[in-house]
Amino acid sequence: MDGQLGFSELFLSANGRASRLPSVVAAVVLLGLAALYEALVEDMLPRLLTGWLIYPALIYCGACVLSKRLHDRGRSGWWAALILLSIAACWPHPANFLDFAFFLVLLWAVVELAVMPGEPGANRYGANPLRPLAPV
Repeated sequence: MDGQLGFSELFLSANGRASRLPSVVAAVVLLGLAALYEALVEDMLPRLLTGWLIYPALIYCGACVLSKRLHDRGRSGWWAALILLSIAACWPHPANFLDFAFFLVLLWAVVELAVMPGEPGANRYGANPLRPLAPV
């Protein structure tokens, strides 16, 4: 392995680790696709008919990207479920007081996943994606 993540590995596999830049770019792409979908499909009936295909695909890809980044920070990928739930609760904007708690989760996620660096060496999820293991 050369340390480079392919498109399919980043978006379709929750195993391994991913560094900050590919993870943040992937998250922005997924959020952009969700916003574009909602802008293009404004009527409720077409959204009901096509949303059951689009949203699960976006959620699955988001879970994979988040899991890889959480693994890089040494955290369980299951934390991605809380982050995705918070995104769904606050999307497109917070509406009630409980959404404030979800907003705090999203604030934690941004700091934890977009600001903080990954663990410097190998951890239980794999080698550091920025410094892959040298060939023997």
